[in-house]
Amino acid sequence: MDMPFAVAALVIEVWLLLLIANGAPVVAKRVLGSRLAYPLDGGRNFIDGQPLLGSSKTIRGIVASILATSIGALLLGYSIQTGILFATASLSGDLVSSFIKRRLKLPPSSKAPGLDQLPESILPLLLCWQALGLNIPTAAAVILLFVVGEPVLSKLLFRLKIRDHPY
Repeated sequence: MDMPFAVAALVIEVWLLLLIANGAPVVAKRVLGSRLAYPLDGGRNFIDGQPLLGSSKTIRGIVASILATSIGALLLGYSIQTGILFATASLSGDLVSSFIKRRLKLPPSSKAPGLDQLPESILPLLLCWQALGLNIPTAAAVILLFVVGEPVLSKLLFRLKIRDHPY
């Protein structure tokens, strides 16, 4: 395989895993409605009186992401363990973002450019670095594609009535 093509293919594969990991909870919400939407934080507040994570972070979303990303990883030629670790790391980054956004008193599903994309894209790339065959320039390309592409895709999913918000 030609080297530039192989790098581009790897960037797209890893970007797809990020889209699956972060999109599966959105799709699960659209398909299941309010069913199985148990808040991950149990509706608890942090010491600042704000929700710990917020109502949009659900057990259903975690399960959907791990299952979908594991299947996506297998279809792309990676192991199921890589898919599980990738989804878990991406979700962990997303939960860190949500925790920070609640401390900033931003409501669930509010827009915070950079904060919404960086933790959930950097963590899985760091933890799955070897399994995905990444290097620094390739990982940087994936992160850039995700940071730029995620808001665009969110607007598209909103227009298709898959997302509740255009971001």
